[in-house]
Amino acid sequence: MKTKQLLLALFALVASASLWAGPVEEGKTIFMTRCAGCHNVNKTLTGPALGGVDKRHSIGWIVKFVQSSRMLVQSGDREAVAIFQQFNSVSMPDHPDLTADNIKSIVEYIQSAVVVADAKAPFAKPGKLQTLYKPLSLGADGWLFAGFLLVVALLVGVLLLAVHLRKLHPVDAAPGNQGR
Repeated sequence: MKTKQLLLALFALVASASLWAGPVEEGKTIFMTRCAGCHNVNKTLTGPALGGVDKRHSIGWIVKFVQSSRMLVQSGDREAVAIFQQFNSVSMPDHPDLTADNIKSIVEYIQSAVVVADAKAPFAKPGKLQTLYKPLSLGADGWLFAGFLLVVALLVGVLLLAVHLRKLHPVDAAPGNQGR
């Protein structure tokens, strides 16, 4: 009996977690599951980039468009028709199950996810990219080459000395040394 109560309490806790999540987290969850297949915040995919959508349209218009873009296009809404024509006369699927609050939380997530181009970012000026490595050169790294050659010469010398000593002092054929 206690196990059932614990499982029920755990289920209630997990189910109510979305109530504790702020609108940005809720909006992100809805965006990732319902919108990200066709939209990105910062670049155009199948549908338009949604960064700044709240500056281009009123929240009321956004709610109507998300819930039924086809209805807005059929009613002749100038902005809806322009978007419809810009994207090869393909309309966005209607989402009548999303409430105005759900859509507002999506817009809040989009506002938080917009990337502002920074002039100091390496991708903003590709001509000024710096490599993550520095190629070796004889002039600047001559000591490295000299050290490498010295180590190789020492190893070769030690090996030649070992071979020479082996020739001078062969291993005895004594009964304890037969396996060598």
